[in-house]
Amino acid sequence: MTLGTQVAAQLPYLRRYARALTGSQATGDAFVRATLEAALTDPGLQRSLAGGRVPLYRAFNKVWASAYMDVPAEPAGDGGGLEAAAQQRLAAITPLNRQALLLTTLEDFPIDDVATIMGIDPRQVEALIQEAIAEIDRESTTSVLIIEDEPLISMQLEDLVHSLGHDICGTAATRGQAQQVVAERRPGLVLADIQLADGSSGLDAVDDILGLGDVPVIFITAYPERLLTGNRPEPTYLVTKPFQEATVRAAISQALFFKSSRPVA
Repeated sequence: MTLGTQVAAQLPYLRRYARALTGSQATGDAFVRATLEAALTDPGLQRSLAGGRVPLYRAFNKVWASAYMDVPAEPAGDGGGLEAAAQQRLAAITPLNRQALLLTTLEDFPIDDVATIMGIDPRQVEALIQEAIAEIDRESTTSVLIIEDEPLISMQLEDLVHSLGHDICGTAATRGQAQQVVAERRPGLVLADIQLADGSSGLDAVDDILGLGDVPVIFITAYPERLLTGNRPEPTYLVTKPFQEATVRAAISQALFFKSSRPVA
């Protein structure tokens, strides 16, 4: 396998991490592009990328830690103002906490690998994760809609949501059921699968909800490749089944932190 092929195979997941970290597809992709451009001009960095995911994420982390990206604001019709709002909120807390939590949960790196990526001691990583979890616990509570057609997974998500102090405004196994729930109570957060019981689409169900206003959405799916194509706007928060509860917990924290997410076109 060539280096280009190896890096290309990891790019969808690096882009997912970058979106979750920055709260924006435009900003996340800008940092990923800057990482690749740095590799093109640095032969030593290119050689290191042959080592797999850890060197690639370490290179990204160095760019993220050292650079400021002046990404143009997106058109108002596409959620204008969200970029500026996201950056204002990013400035409000220490990003190292979120990096450590996302790397160990969303990206499923072991503590030692996270330490290598971030260039810190493993004990520091563990401390940062605990700080991030404490921040999650301080998040304001909200009502959550769960769109999931597998009853056991739906129940697992309900228990997790309750454990974080949030309430459930409803559960739905189809697009129609989701519409009924939202007609009675608008959620503050949506957890959604993309393939539902009657053949309907969780993407369509989410689009119905986003038509009423911006609501944070986390997609939880066994088919991430259907969304990580790069051919259209991608979800900021995408968790792969089977999932770890800590991963969903981190995604909920990020979604509520930014108070919004971009719709899937």
